[in-house]
Amino acid sequence: MQSRYYTIHEHPQGLPSRELFALEQRELGALAEGEVRVRNVWLSVDPYMRGRMDGVTTYIDPFVLGEPLEGGAVGEVMESRDARFQIGDKVRHMAGWRDIAQLPAEQVEPLPNFDVPEQAYLGVLGMPGTTAWVGLNVIAGMQKGDNVLVSAAGGAVGSLAVQLARANGGTVVGIAGDPKKLAWLESKGVKAVSYKDKSAAELSKALKEACPEGFDVYYENVGGDCLEAALNNLRVGARIAVCGMIARYNDDAPAAGPGNLAMILIRRARMQGFIVFDHWEHHTDFVNAFGPRVASGEIDYQETVKEGLESLPDAFLGLFSGSNQGKMLVKL
Repeated sequence: MQSRYYTIHEHPQGLPSRELFALEQRELGALAEGEVRVRNVWLSVDPYMRGRMDGVTTYIDPFVLGEPLEGGAVGEVMESRDARFQIGDKVRHMAGWRDIAQLPAEQVEPLPNFDVPEQAYLGVLGMPGTTAWVGLNVIAGMQKGDNVLVSAAGGAVGSLAVQLARANGGTVVGIAGDPKKLAWLESKGVKAVSYKDKSAAELSKALKEACPEGFDVYYENVGGDCLEAALNNLRVGARIAVCGMIARYNDDAPAAGPGNLAMILIRRARMQGFIVFDHWEHHTDFVNAFGPRVASGEIDYQETVKEGLESLPDAFLGLFSGSNQGKMLVKL
């Protein structure tokens, strides 16, 4: 059995080039006791993967040069030497960036049994959905009626965060750039603000116009000018949940921070970064609570789907140009 997979052989500087990603092939060994072999059907690409390409351990180990890259995947069991899994079982695991995965059964989980498409467990009912919920509720302590600002509000996490915030009754503002994303936000009752062709001062003014009374919660996905503009529009006692700073992921030199960090003191705000894996104990509760709402259509979710293993690097790079609406996925 052959497995085709993507790897990298050097660490990128700045935004990775398409040529960095090598599609290679290797023969899989005989299945050992306690292992399963999975034919991947859906692959996830996510911004955090960029940091794993730098060869530096942060909150997660870096990718190993020459070895298959890793990421979320959903597939079907082809062969099993573990009693917990049978041929044909639909499963989720982290051996993505390849067509055939062979791994210990302990690293594989069966898909929950909700009436949703199987790829939803990589998006709305997977890591992005759990991340949105944890950031708002566990980190920011969102309260009924809070005014909430979300950056990258058309992305996989942001598009779910704005919907969860909308259910709380306050004003919700989403920052995005693509006109389709802005229109989608407006259709969900979210006040949409474009960051395109705006300085931090201009974006700050636009946020003030969208929500004159200011924000109790800021869900941060971007950093840079978005963070500076948000700091100018905090209410006293505001909470900032820092999920990501995608504007900085491809920087090849240190970047200056916001010049108005004093607003954290002036507004007596709390700013906390978080990694969803540190709060994964909430995932099952989140899926059980929101699975029925997703199945009923109450929670809307967007997907951008690319076809074929060969499209995987381009799908990943598209995350940094904002070409995805909602979750970026590759279908095999």
